[in-house]
Amino acid sequence: MAAPLRIALCQLDLVVGDIAGNEKKIIEGLGAARSEGAQLVLVPELAVTGYPPEDLLLKEHFLLDARAALERIAGQTQGIVALVGFPELAEDVYNACGVLAEGEVKAIYRKVYLPNYGVFDEERYFQSGSGGATIELDENLVVGLTVCEDIWEPGPPASEEALAGATLLVNISASPYHAGKGLEREQMLAQRARDNLAVVAFCGLVGGQDELVFDGHSLVIDHEGEVIARGGQFSEELLVATIDPDASRASRLRDPRHRPALRRSQPNAPLLARLNLPAAPPGDASGGRVAPLLDRHAEVYAALVLGLRDYVSKNGFKHVVIGVSGGIDSALVATIAADALGPEMVSIAVMPSPYSAEDTQRDARQLAANLGVEPLELPIEEAMQAYDDVLGAVFDGRPADLTEENIQARIRGNLLMALSNKFDWLVLTTGNKSEMAVGYSTLYGDTAGGFAVIKDCPKTLVYELARHRNELAAPREGPIPQTIIDRAPSAELRPDQRDEDSLPPYPVLDPILEGYVAGDLGREQLILRGFDADDVDRVIAMVDRAEYKRRQAPPGIKITTKAFGRDRRMPITNRYRG
Repeated sequence: MAAPLRIALCQLDLVVGDIAGNEKKIIEGLGAARSEGAQLVLVPELAVTGYPPEDLLLKEHFLLDARAALERIAGQTQGIVALVGFPELAEDVYNACGVLAEGEVKAIYRKVYLPNYGVFDEERYFQSGSGGATIELDENLVVGLTVCEDIWEPGPPASEEALAGATLLVNISASPYHAGKGLEREQMLAQRARDNLAVVAFCGLVGGQDELVFDGHSLVIDHEGEVIARGGQFSEELLVATIDPDASRASRLRDPRHRPALRRSQPNAPLLARLNLPAAPPGDASGGRVAPLLDRHAEVYAALVLGLRDYVSKNGFKHVVIGVSGGIDSALVATIAADALGPEMVSIAVMPSPYSAEDTQRDARQLAANLGVEPLELPIEEAMQAYDDVLGAVFDGRPADLTEENIQARIRGNLLMALSNKFDWLVLTTGNKSEMAVGYSTLYGDTAGGFAVIKDCPKTLVYELARHRNELAAPREGPIPQTIIDRAPSAELRPDQRDEDSLPPYPVLDPILEGYVAGDLGREQLILRGFDADDVDRVIAMVDRAEYKRRQAPPGIKITTKAFGRDRRMPITNRYRG
């Protein structure tokens, strides 16, 4: 018989490369877990270095510093067993989990499955571990060790560890977010628990790192696939739960499905260590806090807020500035910024031209008032005239065209970057994924800036998020004026301009982009799905032609399954069509 186990999952927001800061946070997490009576504590994947450390892993001194930090963390494990992610430098480099107890590093587990798709490049940095492994706690509880991708695979190493007697499977993870990822991951983990008749404890990283957001969403799932504890999404938390290992063992006695596999197999899951646990708190009920799940729009909005907040704070910025036009994109970005950073850290620049409508400028100023942010008035008509004077002789005899429209966008970009240089502010760009996809943007104009908050949000989602944010304010009026949401989108670079003059309507455009960009569907496949052939040809041509623009765009927050940049990597010089 195994006694109930009190387990703590340290859902931490860590900083890549800040080994000393991460060490401090981890040690504080161990102390908090100990004060809650936890016997076993989990810390996320590569917690010591932050995730992903990328080419820092090529520096031997970086790896040695990480190991030294792990040893110091181990020194703080009296009265508790800790599983901590770090990069191990041995005969090669491994993505590893340190087993820490009694002031020492007792054992090391090495990640088996190294993801090398989408945003992942782990085969560039790591050698794969040889297979699953277990530890034994108090002679009766066998625990199977896994790191992130290891448990996404339906078989080994988790299945080998279960066949070797593990009734608890632990997974320390840094699982990047996209919309719906949390529920997808939760369903997968529930299936692993049912398949292996084992409790699954998943400890997820939380926070923003460049373009990636990690949603936390740590979990404890019983052997029947039921969630018995769930951490919050997009926030740091110490999730504490009590599990009953004997429930899994009893279920296995009643369920003969795994007996043939066990007879045939020779599980490759060596026992790495036998460890003693501190006594559990008396009378502790099974399970723990189960946080509610966010709906789709709340989830995406929270990811954008966290991604922006961490990018600003972790890179040392104290203030941001946004060019606000009175359109939906800039309104949403300004609102996210105020929510993420507080209005005192946000300024908006209103930069009207002769083509700017009075109602859009009025809405931009009303937005600033609603958010409580600082508005700056920077009219650009005189600057436009100065450009006309300088270029007049060279352009003589040629009619005005896209050139003059782009000059307006570049004047605005120049002004925003001047504010950035003078006051050390971060410029937030306001382009959405639909515009980014088809090149409906101006290089060194509206693409000028340091961080692209809604870069991975299709235009139709931008409207949905704006409505969602306004609904949060009910019964009071939301921060984004309804006229901004209702108005037809326009760049306002010429008289009576509308986006639909240059693009298919967004409800037509976005599904085609989803198929072509995210689904890698070709022309004929898209047409078979019911899209108009002319629309398909037009969109494909625009997407392919705009690759050079996307390559020069600032980083932005990933919230879809395939974002431009780290996810989708296409050659600029490319003659394949369709």
